[in-house]
Amino acid sequence: MIASSEPTCRTCGRSLQGVQVSASRRSGTTDELGPDEPEPERDGSDGSDLLAALLDGMDAALCAFDADGVVTHWNREAERILGWSADEAVGRQGLAGWAVRSADAEEVEGRLLSAMHAPGRQVHEFALLTKDGGRVLVRMQSAAVRGPDGKPAGVYCAFSEVHVQIDLERSIALSEALFEDASWGVVLVDVDLRPAVVNAHAARALGTGRTSVLGRPLGELLAQGVEELESALQHVLAEGAPPAPAEVWVTVRTPEGERRRCWRSGFLRLASPLAEEPVPLGVGWLFQDVTEAKQSEQEASLLRFRAQQLHRASRAAAECEDPAEAATVHLDFALAGFADHALIDRVAGGALTDTQNEGPVRLVRVAATPSGAPGPSKLADRAGLPVRYAEGHPAVQCVERVGALRASAGTIPPEQAREWALARQWPPDAVHALCAVLRSRGRTLGVVTFLRGAGRSAFERSDAMYAEDVAVRVAAALDLAGMSDEE
Repeated sequence: MIASSEPTCRTCGRSLQGVQVSASRRSGTTDELGPDEPEPERDGSDGSDLLAALLDGMDAALCAFDADGVVTHWNREAERILGWSADEAVGRQGLAGWAVRSADAEEVEGRLLSAMHAPGRQVHEFALLTKDGGRVLVRMQSAAVRGPDGKPAGVYCAFSEVHVQIDLERSIALSEALFEDASWGVVLVDVDLRPAVVNAHAARALGTGRTSVLGRPLGELLAQGVEELESALQHVLAEGAPPAPAEVWVTVRTPEGERRRCWRSGFLRLASPLAEEPVPLGVGWLFQDVTEAKQSEQEASLLRFRAQQLHRASRAAAECEDPAEAATVHLDFALAGFADHALIDRVAGGALTDTQNEGPVRLVRVAATPSGAPGPSKLADRAGLPVRYAEGHPAVQCVERVGALRASAGTIPPEQAREWALARQWPPDAVHALCAVLRSRGRTLGVVTFLRGAGRSAFERSDAMYAEDVAVRVAAALDLAGMSDEE
């Protein structure tokens, strides 16, 4: 593949194939005139000067031969690659001995001049000699130049160094592979922050087709996270690529509904290689979906933190002389990062065995966290009056079922959520609840209730497991406190 398949005008893009004139005299070439043709008047801006300027401005090296194999054209890119100037090259018979080794000249010239009698263009690779004696492997494309009568009058050759062509081909192949077979999302975003090109992986991640996403604002594709993403794209346009990938959490709108995803993203500022000054064309955005890995990482971190809290709570509770105080210590350590409020209720009249199901369950408040300002849990008074829990209250059901139970106000208005909490004898800002039964020595001692406000998510199954671990420790402390009271 040649950087330029045939000489073209940079200004108008028209092909120069078939134009049989020489380069400018300033480039060391001459115009051949017939014996009976008068010398035309020169005004300093004839067609040969324009053609010479166009040929010298080409990105590809170009040389041309007449029908006898004499060099007629030699542009500046050819001089840059081989070192031979136009004055030294134009007029030479063939390439033997100066641009090609004598041993290879017959084969090389034969292949080049054969293009005069072959249709289309031919591509060859061979080594040329530089002026300083070195060798350069080039890829050359040759085609016939025809005269006014349509007969072959010579051949022109456009060539460049093979490694330059290989780099170009690799760049093109990489671009095509990124937009076809890449296992990560690739999106080209224009300066208006709208997708201009999207590969198949990115289209699937966005929940749409490759063409339907083009030109649409990112806000139409993402329900959440669009502000962070657009801010990152604007930063790249203004400042350049960040030094490391960024993790962006977004919510994608799909036909199946909204999905929360984490994309590890890299950004590249794209600039035009043809402009004298860097002109931003947009941003190249590459991303991978790392949602599962991030969730696993977060879960592992949460488990480590909770295990540390249980360990620290056990050490602190072991220093408490009063077992009831030890129960509140476990409660305080459990609240960190887990809930906003906590309550401990004990079964009135003593612990229940699994066979004791007579009469309704009544619960007495043992300890609670302050409902106003944050602070440590406090033991309740010793009056022993039952809490006014209605029938079917989550704490009562927890004792009856001997298992954890979750409850939530849902997405109701704030005033209704306040009434929901107050009706259950909980702090007014409680929205989500988790009750875990207190069991010790095969008996049910009571229930511990954890409460979350509207700023937190609802309790999940993993939260219930942690609450049960805390309940085991609280139950052991309360059981020891009951034994001390009996003594």
